[in-house]
Amino acid sequence: LQKSGFGNCSSVTEFILSGFMDSPKLQAPLFTLFLVIYAITLLGNLGMIMLIRISSRLHTPMYFFLSNLSFLDVCYSSSITPRLLLDLLAKRKVISFAGCITQLYFYAAFGTTEAFLLAMMAYDRYVAICNPLLYSVTMSQRTCAHLVAASYVVGILNSTIHTGTMFQLSFCGPKVINHFYCEIPPLLLLSCSDTKINEIVMFTFVGFCAITSSITILISYAYILTTILRIHSAEGRYKAFSTCASHLTTVTLFYGSASFMYFRPNSKHSQELGKVASVFYTVVTPMLNPLIYSLRNKEVKEALRKAAR
Repeated sequence: LQKSGFGNCSSVTEFILSGFMDSPKLQAPLFTLFLVIYAITLLGNLGMIMLIRISSRLHTPMYFFLSNLSFLDVCYSSSITPRLLLDLLAKRKVISFAGCITQLYFYAAFGTTEAFLLAMMAYDRYVAICNPLLYSVTMSQRTCAHLVAASYVVGILNSTIHTGTMFQLSFCGPKVINHFYCEIPPLLLLSCSDTKINEIVMFTFVGFCAITSSITILISYAYILTTILRIHSAEGRYKAFSTCASHLTTVTLFYGSASFMYFRPNSKHSQELGKVASVFYTVVTPMLNPLIYSLRNKEVKEALRKAAR
């Protein structure tokens, strides 16, 4: 043990990540699988950012938010996947205390920012469908920039609070984190000091962020659904709903897996199930988002055709 420079916090010098699978036979196939997923994530999201930038047709608020979502997915995935790939090849999955807290900080910051950005995207769809005549005024370039900036501020604030409270804990051993990355619940199980404050902070802030962003999404889509049902033509209803389908799919994937991760009992069995949800939440979802938008969106398809010529 060594004394940390952060208050009276006494911490171990390193942690050991238990990883995703115990079987050595599965490590090579899993490494290949996650490497392919990460490559698709980078290519898909960076390609989406470039496509939106070079296509003047996509210079709208909706695609401004989408380009920021793609950027977040790259950062979010990169805070987890490279370390996961490295550990799948390593015999001893060691991460320093500083490295663990750093990973936790960026993972929480990007994850929270994405949750709020999805809420802002829902509000954008609400304005586009329910108040189309005021859309260009309401969703001005300045307003969109402020909404994105606000998402980052909330993400950074939430992450800073969580990592700050981690420095108040003592870690005296054992030091094996039952996960493939540094996450708050398994870290709390390793602490030899009282974690009640940390648990209260986690549920309070995670709950606040989840409730605030999800209520924004639910209210936006309640108004959207009401407006769509008032449209008399089936073609008009389909066109209005199709503009929301990709975002709804992304929201369902993101919030579904996130809810299972955070709002579950902190038992050994639930931790193993949480690892599976975490893979989907941190590795798979960032890969799927650009695919969802490119496969379901006519404007993106058209922009891709023009870019390929």
